Amino acid sequence: MTQPPPPTPHRPGSDRPFFIALGILGGTYVLLLLATLGADAFYTTPGHLWRALQSPEIRYAIRLSLLTCTLSTLLSLWVAVTIGYLMTHLQFRGKALIDALLDVPIVLPPLVIGISLLILFQAPPLRALERFFPITYAVPSIVLAQFMVACAFAVRTMRVTFEQLSPRPEQVALTLGCNRSEAFWRVVLPSAKRGILTAATLAWARALGEFGPILVFSGATRMKTEVLPTTVFLELSVGNLEAAVAVSLLMVVAAVSVLLIIRSQGITPSTQRSL
Repeated sequence: MTQPPPPTPHRPGSDRPFFIALGILGGTYVLLLLATLGADAFYTTPGHLWRALQSPEIRYAIRLSLLTCTLSTLLSLWVAVTIGYLMTHLQFRGKALIDALLDVPIVLPPLVIGISLLILFQAPPLRALERFFPITYAVPSIVLAQFMVACAFAVRTMRVTFEQLSPRPEQVALTLGCNRSEAFWRVVLPSAKRGILTAATLAWARALGEFGPILVFSGATRMKTEVLPTTVFLELSVGNLEAAVAVSLLMVVAAVSVLLIIRSQGITPSTQRSL
């Protein structure tokens, strides 16, 4: 009885068509990003940029943006380091709920955050506070609006940072006589310095680009509550497209600089598991 011939082994075809198809799909988005950035760069001229920088309103917006972004970043770091450490070192009832709550500013539309802050400060206790310390439609409202969103990104970054740290150095410090506070300041915090820098740069960049909550909660008053995103809005509203594009390029340069700093630290925004 003759046996059937052995089956011919399957030879996979070339992977080139597969990667070409993926490259076309992914490359379309990359080309769109490059096209939008190139459109901004070639639309304006150095003269437009220089005239924009000579405007008193735009220079005020730059100064106020730098001030408020720095303040909101410092506040975000204090909160992010605290929450990130607690969420990685403690187990307690309701932890999953708090974890989800921390992501709310990330997933909510920015305008909703601004409206919520505006309603909150209409409550009688806070309204009474504003008689002595104005917040709504003033500079403190800008810091608070930026902080509400930027802090959420900083918290996620710090939590990932603490999760990636080895617990052994802290445990060794505790066995050598350090209490939890001393181990935190002497061992954990120095080990997390790269994550802290990443959280700071992310929070600063996010605060710089914040527009919706500021527009609702702070307004867009020239030489008072005008920051760079609201400057773009105001320049567009009066038809000054060249100045709006020039200010947009300043923000693009700032964003690219922040991304380069983050990449140089070896921790990228993609490491945030919750985003």
